[in-house]
Amino acid sequence: MCGICGKLNLDSKKVTADTIASMCSVITHRGPDDEGIYLDGSMGMGMRRLSIIDLNTGHQPISNEDATVWTVLNG
Repeated sequence: MCGICGKLNLDSKKVTADTIASMCSVITHRGPDDEGIYLDGSMGMGMRRLSIIDLNTGHQPISNEDATVWTVLNG
């Protein structure tokens, strides 16, 4: 199973890449094959990927066509 993490600052303080990368490093055992991070101001999310069936399109976070919605998922 992959690992997912995230942080939302309610005080509008920016979330840093270092913060999310640190969270991802704690869950490396959940997904040793890939890591992805997305930041948008006071919100950040990350994921660790376990490649059971390795697809070239499996890198995350992923967005919709115009990059207005971003998500991480396991499934």
